[in-house]
Amino acid sequence: MPIPEMCAAWPVPLVLQDVASRAAAQLPSNVWDFIDGGSGDETVTRRNRAALDRMCLTPRVLRGHARPSLEQPLLGRPARMPMMVAPMAYQKLMHNEGELAAARAARDTGIPYIAAVLSSFTVEEIAAQGAETWFQLYWLRERTRVEELVQRAEAAGCQALVLTVDVPRMGRRLRDIRAGFSLPATVRAANLRPMEAHTVSVRQDTTSAIMRHTAEALEPALSWRNVEWLRERTQLPLILKGIMHPADAVRACDAGADAVVVSNHGGRQFDAAPASIHALADVVAAIHGRCEVFFDSGIRSGTDIVKALALGARGVLLGRPVLWGLASAGEHGVHDVLSLLRQELEDALALVGCAAPAETRELLASHAPDHPSDHGGDLP
Repeated sequence: MPIPEMCAAWPVPLVLQDVASRAAAQLPSNVWDFIDGGSGDETVTRRNRAALDRMCLTPRVLRGHARPSLEQPLLGRPARMPMMVAPMAYQKLMHNEGELAAARAARDTGIPYIAAVLSSFTVEEIAAQGAETWFQLYWLRERTRVEELVQRAEAAGCQALVLTVDVPRMGRRLRDIRAGFSLPATVRAANLRPMEAHTVSVRQDTTSAIMRHTAEALEPALSWRNVEWLRERTQLPLILKGIMHPADAVRACDAGADAVVVSNHGGRQFDAAPASIHALADVVAAIHGRCEVFFDSGIRSGTDIVKALALGARGVLLGRPVLWGLASAGEHGVHDVLSLLRQELEDALALVGCAAPAETRELLASHAPDHPSDHGGDLP
């Protein structure tokens, strides 16, 4: 299966959908389905977008701000905008430089890059690109392997650990199952040992090698005891990704988490979950400032970022659009994605009358009606 090389100059995208369209046209159909698809009927993937689209913010006026600042500390460390690149596996499927290219774009943008344990380059190689690097973990069945990975991340200079907690098993991603999706020989889980990664590239009809590998490699009975064990063994800030229930957010704080990520895994796990944006405010209220709250699942514009900030998120994780940029034009494509979001975020903050991300908490949030007829006609 061919892997796209960096493209020649291409038109600067006006919206992220421009990048998505180009990526869909360039990638093999099974790779596009792997990154674009969700679990089951993909209800939650659509719900994430619908919920963000329906959310409204009431602007403030006459605030006297010429140009807003986008800077926002994340985990107490400076960031040039309230965003980080989400952990995503096997980015070499999009481009030969994969995670390395994306990490360099994050470095140049001044935001953290979260390296996935199932990345196609090692955590050492990714951290060497110079971005602030956080390392994402799935809990492997062998606890000693988890400890080894944590030690490697610490030695590589990673500034935080992100434990994904919403994958006791992989959701049924029907597009991958129908395609019998597996990795090509040129792409592997570089942080794992060869035998641990073997099944991801073994193709079988009517199943997904990714699902098969997850079932074999990951611990299905992950519990709060594992979180407490991990907290005792590292001094790095610890983030739990995949929190949706307020009680779980409180328990995460009790277990020593420094941050939680409100996320339904981009619609790729439980297909009856609420939209992540609908869970955000309740989580923020429940933990009452005890740790930072980040938002994930469905961010597609600078306005989406402002909506998440207004509900109490400290920052957002950007997922699929980074893969679109990689597939479209490698490092240059990711730069375009991040630059577009930066401009959109600045525009949105200015238009709602906020001088900085923290001021978005003053905005009034509401939901648009389901049908224009509720207003007696089309919305202006």
